[in-house]
Amino acid sequence: MLGPRELAALRASLAAVAPEARWTALDAAVDALAPLSLRARTDLVAEALIGDLGDGYGRVASVFRAALDDPGFSGWQLWPVTETAVTLALRDGSGQAFDDALGLLAELTPRLTSEFAIRRLLVRDLDRALPVVTSWCAHPDPKVRRLASEGTRPYLPWAIRVPELITRPTATLLILDALHDDPDEVVRRSVANHLNDLARHAPDEVVATAARWTETGTPGSAWVVRHGLRTLIKKAHPGALELLGFPPAAVEVTDLRLAEPSVRLPGELAFGAVVTNQGEDDARLAVDYVIHYVKANGALAPKVFKLGTLVLAPGQSRRIAGRHAFRQMTTRRHYAGAHALELQINGTRHGRAAFDVLA
Repeated sequence: MLGPRELAALRASLAAVAPEARWTALDAAVDALAPLSLRARTDLVAEALIGDLGDGYGRVASVFRAALDDPGFSGWQLWPVTETAVTLALRDGSGQAFDDALGLLAELTPRLTSEFAIRRLLVRDLDRALPVVTSWCAHPDPKVRRLASEGTRPYLPWAIRVPELITRPTATLLILDALHDDPDEVVRRSVANHLNDLARHAPDEVVATAARWTETGTPGSAWVVRHGLRTLIKKAHPGALELLGFPPAAVEVTDLRLAEPSVRLPGELAFGAVVTNQGEDDARLAVDYVIHYVKANGALAPKVFKLGTLVLAPGQSRRIAGRHAFRQMTTRRHYAGAHALELQINGTRHGRAAFDVLA
């Protein structure tokens, strides 16, 4: 993503508007890239840009803005550019540099998202940044509108934490309210992910927000609500289940079966069960399944996965089936031992079947 080719393109774009620079630091950075991660490469190149362009925010920002005339000034080469701008603005320390850096990130984000660089500005002064970020909700470019939502996510992947976004869960609701019905799907997806982030530490506020959107929204925002509540649904939050039309249901689960008593890594577990509506009314059911994974210390840790939805008439039964893959991933390490599977229907767990995972 950020290798010698990208740095050569970056050097060419900047040299065209800053011909006096010698680029000795940037050239040296190319030779030092090989053992570094993407984030470390970004930091290295940002330091090199400061070494070659100087540490005056105003001049460097003008160079970056001039380079935007070059269509090739885009892609992963811009991550260190955004970080450089923020570093120098914070180093400058003035409100003018802070505000201008926010504007510069909005100008750069259509070429490559500024969602990571903006985090340090939010950490420094969230109250100063939020009015500017909120104003982007009316920007004609959907990538800038997305930055308003994505850049302020409480748990943005790859990004540093902004503690105030967690301790003040309502701080970004104005942004989400403005964008939940955005005409661009990418913006709406960001809003849904942002709402799902908030659900980790402010579930009641999230349900109340989703309920408000449900009353006033469109089919597009209905998807945002469903996607934004996905974690609360897996956690069986009563308000979220009720809002999506999955109230408590009188169901019975029988004949829970596993295709095999064990799974050898990498492998797959097939399972099935019969679900019966024992109530007097039609039952709308959100059917999930729970895998109880063995952790490194031998304890079990449950994780919920979505299986599907169904509607059963009173007394009606239906057999459901699913398959779950077991393979080593960077995000989940599997350990051999006795695991278990349960079904979760409208937030209530049913049945339990044990199986072994073999190394």
